[in-house]
Amino acid sequence: MIILSVDYGDKRTGIAVCDKFEMLASPVCVITEWNIDSLANKIIDVAKEKRAEEIVVGLPKNMDGSEGFRADACKELGEKLKSLTEIPVNFWDERLTTVSAHKILSENTGKTIEEITRD
Repeated sequence: MIILSVDYGDKRTGIAVCDKFEMLASPVCVITEWNIDSLANKIIDVAKEKRAEEIVVGLPKNMDGSEGFRADACKELGEKLKSLTEIPVNFWDERLTTVSAHKILSENTGKTIEEITRD
């Protein structure tokens, strides 16, 4: 399944897409937009262009599982997307995703994240 992922920020929102085998995620673009309505429409345009079958919005939770103001903003964007498209929209708990990615890269390359980003 082709999944479009959304890393929502106040000024910049990162968009990535995974292949249909859900093996490899690749960055697509960064959308510079502060207006939630315009942002949602731009995300949907990218989702259609990439033939996404699901949109996943990252949900930043605190380590204790609680949600703060940033999670509320992400939920608002997700609900806006749901109201504008038939593509299923879901949320993904972002806790420790960066740590997991660094660990996988390190295990597969034998390098630290600092070495990988420096190369």
